[in-house]
Amino acid sequence: MTDIPKGYIKKKGYVVPFGYKLTTIEGYLAPIPLQLDELHKQLQRVYNKESSLREAALLLSEKTGRKISHVALKGYLDKDLWLIFPEEYVTDANGKFVLTKSGNPKKKSGRPKSTTQTKAQYTYSAKHKRKIALAKKQREVKKAADRVRQQKERLAKEKELIAKVEAPPSAKKSKVVSTDELAITTPTLQEAIKDSKVIFHANEGPQTDFLAAGEKDVLYGGAAGGGKSYAMLVDPLRYAHKKAHRALILRRSMPELREMIDKSRELYPLAFPGAKFREVEKLWNFPSGAKVEFGFLERDADVYRYQGQAYSWIGFDEITHLPTEFSWNYLASRLRTTDSDIQTYLRCTANPGGVGSHWVKKRYIEPAEYNTSFKGSDGLSRKFIPAKLADNPYLAEDGVYEQMLSSLPPTQRRQLLEGNWDVAEGAAFTEFEPQYHIIPPFEIPIAWERVKGIDYGYASESCCLWGTLDTNDGTLIIYRELYQKGLTGVDLGSIITEMELQDPFSVPGVLDTAAWSKTGTTGPTVGESLVREGHKLRRADKNRIQGKIQIHEYLKVRESGRPKLQIFNTCPNLIRELQSIPLSKTNPEDVDTHASDHAYDALRYMIMSRPRVANPYERLRDFKREIYTPSDSTFGY
Repeated sequence: MTDIPKGYIKKKGYVVPFGYKLTTIEGYLAPIPLQLDELHKQLQRVYNKESSLREAALLLSEKTGRKISHVALKGYLDKDLWLIFPEEYVTDANGKFVLTKSGNPKKKSGRPKSTTQTKAQYTYSAKHKRKIALAKKQREVKKAADRVRQQKERLAKEKELIAKVEAPPSAKKSKVVSTDELAITTPTLQEAIKDSKVIFHANEGPQTDFLAAGEKDVLYGGAAGGGKSYAMLVDPLRYAHKKAHRALILRRSMPELREMIDKSRELYPLAFPGAKFREVEKLWNFPSGAKVEFGFLERDADVYRYQGQAYSWIGFDEITHLPTEFSWNYLASRLRTTDSDIQTYLRCTANPGGVGSHWVKKRYIEPAEYNTSFKGSDGLSRKFIPAKLADNPYLAEDGVYEQMLSSLPPTQRRQLLEGNWDVAEGAAFTEFEPQYHIIPPFEIPIAWERVKGIDYGYASESCCLWGTLDTNDGTLIIYRELYQKGLTGVDLGSIITEMELQDPFSVPGVLDTAAWSKTGTTGPTVGESLVREGHKLRRADKNRIQGKIQIHEYLKVRESGRPKLQIFNTCPNLIRELQSIPLSKTNPEDVDTHASDHAYDALRYMIMSRPRVANPYERLRDFKREIYTPSDSTFGY
């Protein structure tokens, strides 16, 4: 027998009393201390005539969030008061309440002993007795009629569900059975439906969570084989019974799209008999008038095909195949509907890796914990739902597919089998390991040498990295980063100056040679502007191949267990680029210059400046020589 926790009460009737809630223990209700305490306070105020019943009921509803009427509140006062205010009474040896603390006997309900019952008070005429009996009978009949009506409604819905499940494929009737429809049926019928030939049954776990997600923008991704593609096909059917519903399913290329279309031919006609597919337009027409369209985006410019279109649901299967988020952001602007009953959604799936892995990770994964709803900078509610191979019982049971994934190269294995987003396909720096190269910030000793590397851009991001050299083993530690676009030379110089106020002295550095080049303008170059702001800079060594080789060398873990390069976890852009920047397709000795590489370039410039651990005494001796003097006294550069 289950032990009943203290404070639990037996459930009586259908109504849950104020201050209690349903529990997993059948027949018992659990107390809600907050509600009971507040109920006690308000009853005490009414009992002491400090408040009326209506005022107390209103205040109680506001403070607890649970409505209660003044009539219900009066019912508590009509009960034995020692049950409401036990602290005001004393008990006997058997635990029964007998006297108030003042010594007065407890007030019992009912007529006092000294009074006599008058005949007129409790005697009714025969007519009145018949009237009372009739009213009682009418109440019983009404209750019975309500029970019959509810049973008829349930049987009708169950009959409709059975007709859906048993309908032949040619029948022009939807065969989609929702979770809400199943919930109102008996357990026996639920099992019978589940055991019948079901067109699609969502796997328990992430696939079900994805189909039930209420957020505007959701990514369902991770390991291969998690059932993502089927979920992407089923999700737009949520409003297929609505005429105004129009959905768009996208892939990167036409061959990939063909695979999705073939899967839809297996599902859609069975779920919605009468649904027709128009091959030329790649469009499904449903009996209700709803439409599901298939499309592909080989280039960013292809997104303009959908200019002027409106969709209530847009999904992209394998969204990491998009190199940038431009297309996805543009498609989000096409999301609207004229039907107020239809909610608009953005849905996408992905495996880790691919050319767009870095922006997908930044948009969906980094801002919050897995399976946690959050709001993006554009105001859209988002969620990332991770998928694993084990979530798909149809692939996980025999172990063949898992064995195939296990035989892949290390990077692909971590992506597709483990669903690891910290590695990128074709990544240039496979040596990068967060547990070795990322460290928490600490106070840097004043004697440690400090350097900086700057990569300038206006339309693209300008990046400045600050590094320091550990005097113990020469480890280069990146302790600060600036990553911002739209900065002029003067703007960049001012921001760097402000950020260096924390440092004990001006930090020397190297700057991209392009920032020193004159482009036909008569004014100072970006490099000259920075120097005029007081920054000690020289031209960077831009040897790309040697710079990349040096970064590989710095990333190696030495015998001491420590690499020559470590990064504070407050430098997210450098960490992201080292994890995701791919190799060049035309030159395997270099990185892809079309990828996000601004922080990488700044690090490369810094390392190629040959930073070394300086003797603190040498630094003091040469301090005067380090004092900056402008080459031109008039212009200051």
